[in-house]
Amino acid sequence: MKSMVVLALALVASTATVSAQPVRWTRYTIPQTGTAVDFPSSIFTEEAGRPDGYGQRFRTADGRADLTIQAAPNVANDSPAAFLAKRHPPSRIQYKRVTPRFFAVSSYKGDKVFYDRCNFSGRLVHCVLINYPAEEEHAWDDVVTRISLSLSGK
Repeated sequence: MKSMVVLALALVASTATVSAQPVRWTRYTIPQTGTAVDFPSSIFTEEAGRPDGYGQRFRTADGRADLTIQAAPNVANDSPAAFLAKRHPPSRIQYKRVTPRFFAVSSYKGDKVFYDRCNFSGRLVHCVLINYPAEEEHAWDDVVTRISLSLSGK
C-alpha cells in the first residue's frame, strides 16, 4: 500500500510540470533562418546545447523532457516525404502526416514519446523535436499541439 501511495505521489509530481497553471509561452526565433515557434518557457527552463544547423535545445529542470528547435539546409532539396524517408523512422510510427509542405511523426521510444515536425520552405527545413515521458502522454497533448501549430519559417 505504501508503495502505491509513493507511486501516486510521484505521478502527480511528474505531471505537475506540464499541467501546472499558468504556462508561460515565449516566441523563440532563429534570426539566421526566420524559424519561429511558441514554446512553454516555464516548462522547458534549461538550455541543453545546440543542434546541427541553427537553433537551440531545451529541457525541463528535471531532465525528463526535451525540446529542440532547429533549422537546417535542405541540401538535396528533398520533399518532406523524401527527407523523412532518408532518416529511416521506426517502422511502428503511431502518428504520421506528410504533406507537400511538412511532415509530423510521433511514436514511442522506450519510456518516451517523441514528436517531430518539420516545415519546408525554400532550401530550409524548420523543425521542432519533442521527447517526453510516455506515462504523461495525455498531459502533454495541448502543449505539443500548440508548439507544432506555431512552427513557421521563411
